[in-house]
Amino acid sequence: MTAASPRSNSPCPDSPCPEVVLVRHGETEWSLSGQHTGRTDIPLTAHGEEVARRLAPPLAARRFRRVLCSPLQRARRTCALAGLDGQAEIEPDLLEWDYGAYEGRTPAEIRAERPDWLVFRDGCPGGESPDAVAARVDRVIERARAVDGPVALFAHGHVLRVLGARWIGLPPTGGAHFLLDTSTLTVLSWYRGQPAIRCWNAPLEPLV
Repeated sequence: MTAASPRSNSPCPDSPCPEVVLVRHGETEWSLSGQHTGRTDIPLTAHGEEVARRLAPPLAARRFRRVLCSPLQRARRTCALAGLDGQAEIEPDLLEWDYGAYEGRTPAEIRAERPDWLVFRDGCPGGESPDAVAARVDRVIERARAVDGPVALFAHGHVLRVLGARWIGLPPTGGAHFLLDTSTLTVLSWYRGQPAIRCWNAPLEPLV
């Protein structure tokens, strides 16, 4: 079954329409090793903390009306270092993909058993399907679009890639085409009333 478009994926009725800034958490030991890090609650590396601090100036350029953050410490710590923990709300729907039996394994290890495996299409045994993740991010999108002003979301690589795809009405498999590094900024916006991506996986520089 393929996820339908988000219920909120209709033209924006107002101008200006609210933008959503996505922030992937900082570097961890498993992001360095390429291990799938779903619900394992590991901290940032020292370098990850250093880079996450550099998120504060560009994010300070916006007055966020709402800040939502994954419950996992790598996202919460990134949010704190970025200076937005004071207004952050914990949002379980922003948890990373539940990788089930593939938790802690690298893509190479998984593909040694399943050469054609793709998480965005196939999901994970004992974990989440792509449609289950899409259902979660659709709820986040609906809440974000209801806010009268900019929204910041602190979360994880795969769940944010699905969210980016769903923002513009693509199925969750579309997330495979959106690469996302740690401690990067993405702006989801609008063009002539239609959902659009203003910038993706941006380096740490002021948002203008």
